[in-house]
Amino acid sequence: MGWIDRFFGITERQSTLSREIRGGLATFFTMAYIVVLNPLILGGAKDADGQFLGDGGAANYALIAAATALVAGVLTILMGFVGRVPFALAAGLGLNAFVAFGIAPLMSWEDAMGLIVLEGIVITILVLTGFRTAVFHAIPMQLKTAISVGIGLFIALIGFVDSGFVRKAAGTPLELGIGGALTSWPIFVFVVGLLVTAVLVARRVKGAILIGIVGTTVLAIIVEAVAKVGSSMGGKNPLGWNLVVPVFPERIAGVPDLSLIGQFSLFGSFTKISVVLAVLLVFTLLITDFFDTMGTIVGVGGQAGLVASDGTLPRTREILLVDSVAAAAGGAAGTSSNTTYIESAAGVGEGARTGFASIITGVLFLLAVFLSPLVDIVPYEAAAPALVIVGFLMMTAIRDIDFTDYEIAIPAFLTIVLMPFTYSISNGIGAGFITYVLIKAIKGKTREVHPLMWVVAALFVVYFAMGPVKILLGLA
Repeated sequence: MGWIDRFFGITERQSTLSREIRGGLATFFTMAYIVVLNPLILGGAKDADGQFLGDGGAANYALIAAATALVAGVLTILMGFVGRVPFALAAGLGLNAFVAFGIAPLMSWEDAMGLIVLEGIVITILVLTGFRTAVFHAIPMQLKTAISVGIGLFIALIGFVDSGFVRKAAGTPLELGIGGALTSWPIFVFVVGLLVTAVLVARRVKGAILIGIVGTTVLAIIVEAVAKVGSSMGGKNPLGWNLVVPVFPERIAGVPDLSLIGQFSLFGSFTKISVVLAVLLVFTLLITDFFDTMGTIVGVGGQAGLVASDGTLPRTREILLVDSVAAAAGGAAGTSSNTTYIESAAGVGEGARTGFASIITGVLFLLAVFLSPLVDIVPYEAAAPALVIVGFLMMTAIRDIDFTDYEIAIPAFLTIVLMPFTYSISNGIGAGFITYVLIKAIKGKTREVHPLMWVVAALFVVYFAMGPVKILLGLA
């Protein structure tokens, strides 16, 4: 096992093999929901020809689930070997919805996935030319810290929303539970899981987050067996489980159908829509993917103690390269753009510090290709407490931001709050960058701004202005 230690630098990063294994398990269980959720998002939408993704005749969730797990597994293992960091990748949430409801209705599914591949190719070129890495290093350290804190709040909000503890309301943007009350069994399971996990973390118990996920899952199975809660999908049962009903499956394994892989047309979209609109769609995908990933590796890397005092991260180029290849691979496999997951922070919170944890997570995803029924056991409500606790851990970095210096404090504040408030990492980063550059310019301190920050801020101005531009061009 000595070569594993040397290759991944486990001892060098003050970790242990057991911590890496626990971290890999925690990350997998925290993000395994994507194997179930991605098919629901992509499989239920039709393209411009009225066809479903895959076989076209009807929604085929199993087809998408198998491809989703396969690509996530391969790319996460690649991140472990090449990037050597505890980051896991899978189909990007938000991006898959944009593909399903914003791109596919304009063209065929093959054309839509071709745009994803194009975006991945462009972003890979940006890495190989050094531009993406240079942008990463051009960001001021305190803004990087703000990104980490913002992601912490974002992760916590995801946990609260996924569990049903916080929901959309008629009179207010959000409300507690259902009608302002914690009245369902799934919410009870989440609250118990959150309190137990919080106590375990506070007592510094080894494996606290993983124990919390497994223990809460067991509780969920017992509750479902006794109370027969059922699913809330379809809106007919608001008291039900949010996505996965925690019951033992009738079968454990199955032979996957991987025929979805390779169903894409690289330039087919340019014959279905205008070149201008196609370019705008690729640009939107690129900006979102570019900065979502950058924010994630800054946030999770900082939580893992991998970000140096000057804001650099070891093997940044390799990490960004794998992530860029993942975008293209996701399109080529018909699962939408794959990206680095903020849920990787769950593994880091469990003690993971190296790429060996990613190997564990990736192998589990590959097993999920054949053992997808087992993945269905863990409900949102059991994984969500881990996200809330990890959000707390990431938020502790806020102490490193100088809030007495308004030149950095205001951009940092906007970066932090807009991530959860707009449900987008990119929106928070964009607002922070634009405000930072603007304040420095108005105060006559343009020399303090790295040239690439000007470029990125200008790109974000274009990004935020794309809605009005589409309207002016008659494209929306």
